[in-house]
Amino acid sequence: MRLRLVAASLICVASTAAAQAPASTDTLLLLRPARVFDGMEVHDGWAVLVRGEKIAAAGPASQVGSPAGARVIDLPGTTLMPGLIDAHSHILLHPYNETSWNDQVLHEPLALRVARATNHLRATLDAGFTTLRDLGTEGAADADVGLKQAVNQGIIPGPRLVVVTRAIVATGSYGPRGFDPRWDVPQGAQEADGIEGVTHVTREQIGKGADWVKVYADYRWGPNGETRPTFSVEELTAIVETARSSGRPVVTHASSAEGMRRAAMAGVETIEHGDDGTPEVFRLMAQKKIALCPTVAAGDAILQYRGWRKGVDPEPQSIRDKRASVKAAIAAGVTICNGSDVGVFTHGDNARELEILVDYGLTPVQALRAATSTDARVLHMEDRIGSVAPGLLADLVAVDGDPTREIGAIRRVRLVMKGGRIWRQR
Repeated sequence: MRLRLVAASLICVASTAAAQAPASTDTLLLLRPARVFDGMEVHDGWAVLVRGEKIAAAGPASQVGSPAGARVIDLPGTTLMPGLIDAHSHILLHPYNETSWNDQVLHEPLALRVARATNHLRATLDAGFTTLRDLGTEGAADADVGLKQAVNQGIIPGPRLVVVTRAIVATGSYGPRGFDPRWDVPQGAQEADGIEGVTHVTREQIGKGADWVKVYADYRWGPNGETRPTFSVEELTAIVETARSSGRPVVTHASSAEGMRRAAMAGVETIEHGDDGTPEVFRLMAQKKIALCPTVAAGDAILQYRGWRKGVDPEPQSIRDKRASVKAAIAAGVTICNGSDVGVFTHGDNARELEILVDYGLTPVQALRAATSTDARVLHMEDRIGSVAPGLLADLVAVDGDPTREIGAIRRVRLVMKGGRIWRQR
C-alpha cells in the first residue's frame, strides 16, 4: 500500500511538472470547437492551430486545414476563448467567512499562507483563468514575488502573475485596528507619508519585484469610520511619476469621489472599486483613459457573510448603489475591466464577477471582452495574451455552450491551455 501511494504521488508530481514545462516548439495541436470567441467577437466554425507555446493560426476551419503531424482535439459544442484574466485578486487571502482579515494578517504564519496560496493558484488555473494581477499581499510581505517565480519556473501550477508586493497606505489609515495604541501592530500594507516618504517606498517595492505599484487613495479612517481621502494629489503624483520612470503603472484603491478624483488627477491607470463615483468623476476617468475595476463580487460576498440572503431578501442599499455606480461609469464611457477581489471569496470562483457584471448591465460579450482583450490591454500585455490571434501565447480555454449568450457557460470548463500546454481536459 505504501509503495502504491508513493508511486501515485510521483505520477501526480510528474504530471504537474509536464503540464508546467514549456511546450516544445515542434508540438502541433489543432483545436476544433463549435465556435471561437477571439476576445472581441464570436466566430462559428473556426479552428485554432497551436505550435509550441503560441497560436500559429486561427480562422475558418477550411482555411486553417489540418497540417501533417498535428494532434487534433475535437471540442464539439464548445466555445474556445482566450484564457481569462482577473485584474484584481489576492492569492494570499482566503474567504473572510473562514477567517477574518485581521486574523489572517496577524495570526496565520507566512508559510501557511504561502502553502494555501499554491492551492488558490491551482484552483484558479483549473477554472480557466490563466492570468492574474494580484493587488497586495495583505501582511504577507513580498511573498507574491516568490509565488510568481515558482509559477514561472514550473515549480507550482498557476496563472501568469502580475504582482504589486505590499501596496502603499498613509500612516494611520489602514489596519489591523482595535489594539491598545501603545503597540505598533503589523500592518496589511506599507505605510508612507510625504513626497520623500512615498517616493522611497515606491522605489523599495519596485526593487523587491513589483510589476505595478498599488496605492490606497482613500480608506475607512474618517471620524466615524467613513471613507475619506488619504494622500494628497501631490503625494499620489510623486508615486505615479516615480513608478512611471521605472516603466511601471500605478493602480489605486479608491471608493470615494474625492479619492477617485485625486487619483485620476495624479495619472493612475486603473481605479479599483469606485463605489461612490459621480458622473463628473467618471467623465474625468474616461477623458484620461483610466479603467475601472468595479469588484462587484467582493461586496456581494461580504454582505452575504453578514446575513443577506441573496435572492430571498431585498437588495441592500449598498448593492443598489453599486448597480447605479457601474451604470454611471458605463454611461460615461469608462473602460470596465474584470477584477473580482477574489480572496474575499473562494479562489476558483472568479467567474462570479462576470456573472454579476452582466446582472448589473453589461452584455455577456462586453463582460467577456473585459476578462480578455480589455484586461490584456489595461495590463499592457495585449501583445502576448487576451486574444485568439496568430503570434500570441496559446492561453486558451474551452467551455461547454456559448458564453456570449449565457455568461454562466464560463463555469463549464472543458479544456484549459496555458502557453501551449494542456492543464485540464475532460
